[in-house]
Amino acid sequence: MNTPALRGSRILGFGHHQPERILTNDELSTMVDTNDEWIRTRTGIQTRHIAGPDDSVTSMAIEAGRNALADAGVSPSAVGLVIVASTTHQDRAPYTAGRVAAALGMTNGPAPIDINTACSGFEYALALADQSIRVGSADVALVIGSETLSAIADWTDRSTCVLVGDGAGAAVLGATDTPEIGPVSWGSVPHLLDAVRVEGSPGRFNQEGRSIYRWAITEAEGHARKVVEAAGLTMDDIEVFAFHQANLRIIEPLVTALGGESKFVIRDVVESGNTSAASVPLGLSKAWARGDLPEGVPALLFGFGGGFAHAGQVVRTPVRSF
Repeated sequence: MNTPALRGSRILGFGHHQPERILTNDELSTMVDTNDEWIRTRTGIQTRHIAGPDDSVTSMAIEAGRNALADAGVSPSAVGLVIVASTTHQDRAPYTAGRVAAALGMTNGPAPIDINTACSGFEYALALADQSIRVGSADVALVIGSETLSAIADWTDRSTCVLVGDGAGAAVLGATDTPEIGPVSWGSVPHLLDAVRVEGSPGRFNQEGRSIYRWAITEAEGHARKVVEAAGLTMDDIEVFAFHQANLRIIEPLVTALGGESKFVIRDVVESGNTSAASVPLGLSKAWARGDLPEGVPALLFGFGGGFAHAGQVVRTPVRSF
């Protein structure tokens, strides 16, 4: 058996895309029994982007992927693997990753994979791409999280509809002799299997908010620490915290519990809402595009939600070549 020597991967660039329409809390208050103060106090969310008639999981994934390739300076023909994470795929076939590859001109026929582990989807996809590169199945991978949660929202339920937003975030990974993406730490919580649901036809997003909040406040810290331990680092080494953008009332206490108050924290939930699998790459890409994201430093990624699945890894942020 001819097995290549193990290597690693690194992030070469980021990209993102969001719909043009922005839905404010005040506008939401005309649709459902809520108000700006109620939403901000309980979630931290001020605005969210909502898909229009021409926006879909696929179209946003294509644009985010295109932007990530441009940022990384990578030709579509170099990509050997495309993974799209989403819980709001509209079609079962052709799969989204295949459509992304075709739209971006990847005529070399990269391996396309769609996955659905809901809010932790990007971290799962990143792990699969990293592992594929480590064993030589691909040299370059495009990993995307894309969601249209507005399409599955119950706009009469103020406890859930105020949360959702739409968008896509992407990262390009490349092979390297010195790994810059640490081992994944992942798992599930069986007794919370039904805590987040999109069931029926048409499916509608529903969740047990108190159960999720309780787990996030009492259990997430321990799992996040395991991610850092798996990378052979300590919490003092972490310079960026990028958690699933579920709720600012979850993100802030988790950062505090991990001692990260003085570090760079992704808080994109404030302007984008909860975008499920897209939330971590979307927040990272927007910070990168603004020039705010620190370069070449360890970042803790951690996602959790539907399923009830969780996953995370430590990655080194890219370094600009210009």
